[in-house]
Amino acid sequence: MRDDFISSDRGLSGAERELLRSFAGAVIPASAEYGAPGADDEAIAADIVESATGSAGEVAPSLAALDALSRDRQGAGFATLDAAGRLAVAEAFRGAHRELAAPLIALVAQCYYRDERVMASLGMEPRPPYPDGFELEQGDWSLLDPVRRRERLYR
Repeated sequence: MRDDFISSDRGLSGAERELLRSFAGAVIPASAEYGAPGADDEAIAADIVESATGSAGEVAPSLAALDALSRDRQGAGFATLDAAGRLAVAEAFRGAHRELAAPLIALVAQCYYRDERVMASLGMEPRPPYPDGFELEQGDWSLLDPVRRRERLYR
C-alpha cells in the first residue's frame, strides 16, 4: 500500500457502484403516476456515484454492511435481489445500521432532488434557488415569541 494514499483518493469499485445504484433505486423508485424517474436512473445514479467518489472511504463501509445484511437475510448480494427483496433489506438496513444508512440515504436524496426532471415533476422550475430566489409565503411570526422571550444563551 502506498504511504501517500488518502482514503478520499480511493474510488468506488464497479461492484460498489452497482450496489449504490441498486440501493438508490430501492430508496426512491420510479413513479409512473408523477412521471418521475427513480434514483437508479442512469443520469441520477451517475451523479450519486460521482458525489460519493469524494467520500468513498466513508461510503464503502456502509455499502459493505448493506451487502452483508442482504447476504445474511436473503442469501444473495443486494444488487442481485428483485425490487421487493431490495426494499426489505434496505428497510432492515436502515433499522439495524442507522448510522451507516443515514449518509447513504442523504446522498441519494440530495442527488435525486437536484435532477431537472424530478424538479419539473414537483412543479418547480429546474434552476438553482439563487440568484433569483423563491417566493415564500409569509408565516406567523408570533410563533417565534417564546424564543425571543428566552434568556440569552452564551457558550
